[in-house]
Amino acid sequence: MFRIHDDPFRRAQLAIAALFSSLGFQYATWAARLPAIKTHLDLTAAEVGLLLMATGIGAAASFPLVAVLMRRLGSRRLALVAALGLALLLLVLAEAPNYPVALLIMAVDGALVACLNVAMNAQGAELEVTYERNAMSKLHATFSGGSLAAALLASGMNTVTSTVIVHFGVAAVLLLLLAAYARPGLLAQERPAEETAGAAKTADAPDAPKKKTRAKWTLPAAMTLWMGAAMAFGTVTEGAMNDWSAIYLKDVAKASAELAPLGIAVVSGMMVLARLFADGWRSRWGDARIVRTGSALAGAGLAVALLTGGVVPALIGFACVGLGIAAVTPCVYVAAASQGSDALTLVATMGTVGLLAGPPVIGFIANGSGLVWGMGAVAASAIVVSLCSTQINWPAPHAATDQDPLDDPLTA
Repeated sequence: MFRIHDDPFRRAQLAIAALFSSLGFQYATWAARLPAIKTHLDLTAAEVGLLLMATGIGAAASFPLVAVLMRRLGSRRLALVAALGLALLLLVLAEAPNYPVALLIMAVDGALVACLNVAMNAQGAELEVTYERNAMSKLHATFSGGSLAAALLASGMNTVTSTVIVHFGVAAVLLLLLAAYARPGLLAQERPAEETAGAAKTADAPDAPKKKTRAKWTLPAAMTLWMGAAMAFGTVTEGAMNDWSAIYLKDVAKASAELAPLGIAVVSGMMVLARLFADGWRSRWGDARIVRTGSALAGAGLAVALLTGGVVPALIGFACVGLGIAAVTPCVYVAAASQGSDALTLVATMGTVGLLAGPPVIGFIANGSGLVWGMGAVAASAIVVSLCSTQINWPAPHAATDQDPLDDPLTA
């Protein structure tokens, strides 16, 4: 009988999937208890918005630090340290004594999210390079799975106790178990693009003395900036849809209270489904076509829904967004990793900022001009992703294998 631990690819894939799941789980855990945190600290709606913005600020400000840590620690150790920090941070957040301390905690959370985001995507990209098999889209699907598990846990804990510290304590234990599971299977060595290029240059002179040089920060290449823009606008689209779709259905489309939550369900469900199959699509059509066509579908579908109005068009438009935007971030992460750890760090940081800061920005637009214009900005963000994708040199697709069928998300 085939066993997972006999297959090094599958063993590493599951270990990295545990990291993706833990990040989604941690994020959704504290997000699910925002009402309780708001009550505990006696916050206004504006203060809650600033609390959310603090995570994006922490992620953006941490870029130089994350780049240094990636070079010194490597993705394996950085991922484990960040995962441990995020688990413990839940306990600190539950006991935050006042609003300024909570803001500081959320800024640190943003920095740790940036660290784990870069490290786990570096692991995923290295998995594809090492085994020459597409895997990144399925890994991103487990992030959504972790978010779903956290939402179910929050619902269950609320029926048992309203105490945040108890809920966060249980969540922290589960996060530590995920990190412990991931540790043995993570890839220990990476081959960034700049190191691979250096090795190629010295291949003809193996006995040449190695000269140690100190890494210097340089301005990002133009293509790295295009990838960063695609990532930022892609995560703005993804994050804003999760936060504003239900409100749009209720306040603009006039959906009933029972139908309004279907906005999030449609977007999330289509994203998970698409990510489970997107690695096969990448092998068949290539990352460039997947990103260009998918983001255009997301933007156009949402725009038509906003112009048409109504509940059914909105749900169809939301489905187009979930389907079209699902593979954007996995593909861009792979492209960035092929340019080296510094490029990956910048692109991942911009993605984290877009995911965390995008929803508040859409809220500011909606507050000034109405939610239809706010959602229109989401549609425009998706179109920008499609335009950016035309300026990126995408890696060649890996061929699909019989060992990684399209209908097999993670297990053999």
